[in-house]
Amino acid sequence: MRERIGRMRNILEERGIDGFLVTHLPNVRYLTGFSGTNGLCLIGRETSYFLTDFRYHEQSHQEVKGLRITVAKNSLFEQLEKRKLFRGMRRVGIEGNYLPYADYRKLKKTFPRLRFIPLADVIEGISAVKDEEEIGLIKKAAQISDKVFDEVVKSIKPGVRELEVSAEISYLHKTYGAERDAFETIVASGPRGALPHGIACAKKIRRGEFVTLDFGCVYRGYCCDITRSVSIGEPTRKLREVYRIVSEAQTRAIEAVKSGMIAKDLDAVARRYIARNGFGKFFGHSLGHGIGLQIHESPRISSQSSYRLRDGNVITIEPGIYLPGIGGVRIEDDVLVMNGKSVALNKAPKELIVL
Repeated sequence: MRERIGRMRNILEERGIDGFLVTHLPNVRYLTGFSGTNGLCLIGRETSYFLTDFRYHEQSHQEVKGLRITVAKNSLFEQLEKRKLFRGMRRVGIEGNYLPYADYRKLKKTFPRLRFIPLADVIEGISAVKDEEEIGLIKKAAQISDKVFDEVVKSIKPGVRELEVSAEISYLHKTYGAERDAFETIVASGPRGALPHGIACAKKIRRGEFVTLDFGCVYRGYCCDITRSVSIGEPTRKLREVYRIVSEAQTRAIEAVKSGMIAKDLDAVARRYIARNGFGKFFGHSLGHGIGLQIHESPRISSQSSYRLRDGNVITIEPGIYLPGIGGVRIEDDVLVMNGKSVALNKAPKELIVL
């Protein structure tokens, strides 16, 4: 945490800012270690503060390192004023991506002499590069979800509802040591497979359908994200071909990953292959995204992203083809950029599984 705060202080100096107010909870956790639901931190050039309420008195003293802890009896903003924590500051950065406008107005009214400067992607620029401990936690999460996939496919059969499969995934995650699901599980069968975010519903799975499973878990705060598509009975020739194309596109993209590569060029590796095989208009989303304390974070792997990949990035590679009225296929792995190349963190099988 001290190293992260030190990097923040370097940014303050570079930008001529006296302090930075952090209110977005994942960023608060990244800088302090605090895992509760109410807290903020103020990073100053010399002293940094963490504020929370009475519920987290003990927890904050156990988790927060390297900051002075203040437990508020009223609102955290009021505590900033009461303790005069902005003393000596004139220019204070705030999280332009996250701070609600109502809170911004409250800050301006409470501290009229301060100039609050909205800044975007300051902490995100640091947290996009994971350290050794973070990588280890993401790997562990991926191992848990891999194990869940190996188990849950045994319960997928005609007549089972998508919601039952989703519930089984959640149960197995916690059974194998995860804190919770990283996001609402996607189980999309048959024509619903054409919905990239087809959250599980009461539909019964039928023979002859593809089923897309997109899920992940949280382990000690860090997320993973995996997608596999399986066939219930022998698939049609068209869906088998779609699976082959998606699988090859994903393999090519993973093999292309390297330090220094621009994200939009990586996106193009999979997108062009799918387009050359006649399905370009059926792959409409980005190739992937960063993961960490949040399921979607920097960098975005899209056709619009100029981010240059670096060692320590952990990203998803998840091409898909979605055919309205028929179904869809998506295959996704978490990929670490390390020593200039890619390391796939998921080990769950990717050859087409026919159940």
